[in-house]
Amino acid sequence: MPSLNLALARLTNTGTDNFAIWVVNAPYPSGYVLRDCVWPSELTEIWREWQQMFAGHSGLNITASTTPQTANPLSVNLGSTTFDQMPSYGGRLMQYLGIYLWRWVFDGPILGSLERSLGIAMGQHQRLRLQLEIRDPDLIALPWEIMQREPGQSAISLSQNVLFSRTTSEVEPLPYLRTDQALNILLVLGKDEKLELKQEATILEEILGNRPQGSRNSSGYAPSMVKTLIQPTPEELIQELETKAYNVFFYAGHGLPGPDGGLLFLSHGMTLNGIELAQVLTRSGLKLAVFNACWGAQPAAMNRQAIAASSLAEVLIRHGVPAVLGMRDEIADHESRSFIKAFTEALRSRKPIDEAVAEARQELLTLYQFNKPAWTLPVLYLHPDFNGDLIKSFDEGITELPDSVITNLNSQVSTACLRSLAPGGKTWFLRSGVTRIGRTRDNDIVIPEPSVSRRHAEILCRNNYSGPNPVQNYYLQDRSTFGTTWCFTSNEWQQISREEVPLTSGMQLKFGSYRGEIWEFVIED
Repeated sequence: MPSLNLALARLTNTGTDNFAIWVVNAPYPSGYVLRDCVWPSELTEIWREWQQMFAGHSGLNITASTTPQTANPLSVNLGSTTFDQMPSYGGRLMQYLGIYLWRWVFDGPILGSLERSLGIAMGQHQRLRLQLEIRDPDLIALPWEIMQREPGQSAISLSQNVLFSRTTSEVEPLPYLRTDQALNILLVLGKDEKLELKQEATILEEILGNRPQGSRNSSGYAPSMVKTLIQPTPEELIQELETKAYNVFFYAGHGLPGPDGGLLFLSHGMTLNGIELAQVLTRSGLKLAVFNACWGAQPAAMNRQAIAASSLAEVLIRHGVPAVLGMRDEIADHESRSFIKAFTEALRSRKPIDEAVAEARQELLTLYQFNKPAWTLPVLYLHPDFNGDLIKSFDEGITELPDSVITNLNSQVSTACLRSLAPGGKTWFLRSGVTRIGRTRDNDIVIPEPSVSRRHAEILCRNNYSGPNPVQNYYLQDRSTFGTTWCFTSNEWQQISREEVPLTSGMQLKFGSYRGEIWEFVIED
């Protein structure tokens, strides 16, 4: 599926309201564009209006900009002819904020990249997968899912041509993921004073596990299994996840935001934070985590400032969980059950996770109206390397590698390395699968230079079986923001831009600046 990934970050060296928006992944080479922009004061005003009307009960006091707040937030004029067709103030406010967010993000070259990507997807008779990476924590709380181009058009998360999700590039690699033919759900009900836990368990088990009735393609639905744990201890939860092959973790209960992914209240006096939960979810090979808890997609705040990478959804994605669905704010029980029912039915029809979320969001809009916040509350994060597939039939699924091969996929081999030619330079041995190169510490090879992208390049090792023993061939793939990977061939330095080139022993490479450090790729006999 064609994919367009956008990143959004505050430029701290040029002023508090200056931002950069750029394309980090596009379905065509010239789609990698960048633009600088300023956060408009009008958007701050309408965001304050939104918070007063739709999010005043959240307990979070996060501003979208560091612009000083006035004692009495300015009222935004929503009575212009453009918005008069909406029947209520809430509807006009919803539309107004969505249009302002769209105009700020999709302007100039960014809009051109989007339109051409949409054209490529339509030419392939597919939808465009659009992912937004928000690197400024103060902007995560905004409802980006409501962005719409103009009145009368669908919001981005409701579009028939786009599958929208959020993401982050600072992630651990994906664990090995099984190809599943059934929906295997672990339902965990934690401590919540508002819930009758046994009654809630019965309702959710019926929603998650029942075979859909009256659907035209009900015979094509995948089977579903639900196991319920009511107020488990952390030890009981870990044991259940590690001994059974679940692909969905579903939590309903009380949650609080916090700096380490918030807190989930399992039972009396027993909690798990996001970092602790991430360890067991990634070890178990789970693909999707769903949280029917307040503020699972909201960052924690301190002194009116959001804490970076603090929301539960972000923490789990960063640790390698493929997909996380959380709520941006508190959601009513009847709204949540309507969403879960539609979402589960879409998953059981073997639709990708982001497509299932879009269908369930459309169901909320139909049932609870455009001018109510219900359809805006679910927030989906997808790992940038995950294609969204949860379950497949046998004829759709890919052939899995034998266990003897799988166990060696991530083992290090001593036959190939990348070594710095600088005095005292370091030597890095390459993995037998994918070796990631970049500026941040989550890469396999770390080059801490400002001209090196966070995820700059990859070296791929592929096995060719021309005889009884495999022959390993290596390839270099550029993934940098500006296409600044260099290789020395034919007695000159050549720039690689979003290309894949074969590597031979002794080839010299540079990453980032043309004047940067020289690296040598070596295959040892």
